[in-house]
Amino acid sequence: MNAISPEKFLRDLFQAGLDAANPRLAVPDYLPQAPKGKTVVIGAGKAAAAMAKAVEENWEGPIDGLVVTRYDHDMPEGEKCTRIGVVEAAHPVPDAAGREAAKRIYEMVQGLSADDLVLCLISGGGSSLLALPAEGLSLEDKQTINKALLKSGANIIEMNTVRKHLSAIKGGQLAAAAAPAQMVSLLISDVPGDDPDVIASGPTVPDPSTFADTRAILAKYDITPPASVAAHLEKAAKETPKPNDPVFANCSMHMISRPQDSLEAARRVAEKHGFTPVVLGDSIEGEAREVAKVMAAIARQVTNHDQPAPAPCVLLSGGETTVTVKGNGRGGRNAEFLLALAVELDGAADIYALACDTDGIDGSEDNAGAILRPDSLERAEKLGVSAKEHLANNDGYSFFQALDDLIITGPTRTNVNDFRAIVVMPKG
Repeated sequence: MNAISPEKFLRDLFQAGLDAANPRLAVPDYLPQAPKGKTVVIGAGKAAAAMAKAVEENWEGPIDGLVVTRYDHDMPEGEKCTRIGVVEAAHPVPDAAGREAAKRIYEMVQGLSADDLVLCLISGGGSSLLALPAEGLSLEDKQTINKALLKSGANIIEMNTVRKHLSAIKGGQLAAAAAPAQMVSLLISDVPGDDPDVIASGPTVPDPSTFADTRAILAKYDITPPASVAAHLEKAAKETPKPNDPVFANCSMHMISRPQDSLEAARRVAEKHGFTPVVLGDSIEGEAREVAKVMAAIARQVTNHDQPAPAPCVLLSGGETTVTVKGNGRGGRNAEFLLALAVELDGAADIYALACDTDGIDGSEDNAGAILRPDSLERAEKLGVSAKEHLANNDGYSFFQALDDLIITGPTRTNVNDFRAIVVMPKG
């Protein structure tokens, strides 16, 4: 085992995961041939600006178009796109900037021929950023439902099922608008299972979900929609395009980066440093604090029984946990996971952990996540900070801020979901 501190090792693992998801490395290998007609580049997501820049750097011939990304996720000065427009908008609750960008993108792909190419760049976050309400609905309607879903504990598949059926552009409807043009979609996955119809609510792929599914999800989480939304869902006048719909005849899709790719990169770094990597899964879901209980039990199994691997080892996992918000603290699902893990481990020696969102933003805060050390609870106690009280208030951010253990990367301009690593060192 190489001499490296657990904290530095954890940060190196996370950086390896980020490097593996760099859009500017992934995009070039999947670019299609130039068409006979014109090329229009569109896209949405936290990685959209970086993906668009990669297209500009590797595309020979004329292009234009528009992508929408989250505020502060455009490329830095000196690296901004010059041929593809970039608009910034709000996430996770949509705003007028996202609505106007979605409207422009929707109009941009209409009236094309089979000789034209639409290159669509999709990454996580696109559901909120590509906010074009269905006929009869307002932006305010979508904002109300989004806020309720975010607090409900609904998983990403459920949330995006609802979003598709309140939209004029999601759930394959963007592809329908572009037909009969050739459409090539490049996707960076931020969802468990890498399901293309869930990533950014699948604007260019078939949608198997229905209005009935949407009504059931709202009922499950006891969400009472605005009257206009309820009427729209009951009317169900126009379903989203389904598999085998002819609008997809000239469409193709490539998954260019996945959560598993980042875990594999971290695994290689772990082996290089003499740690045994155990990949627990790339699509772990559930309440963050419940997932933490399971992870704590596995870490203790390593310490007590050398299973599923002897120390030194690192438990790697990805996916997207959820938080049912009951308090009013500054949260983020990764901070919540780590705080719950701290409570479960209760100062267990030789166990360290990191949990971060690969987009650099944990929830709506300014941190990617945080780091947990064996002495975190002890240091917090000396500061008069109670882990259990902060957990009850969904206030993981403030807990780790007090310890100066937040990880702040700024926007990474990619997004392959959460990255978790738990290091178990040999005893003593």
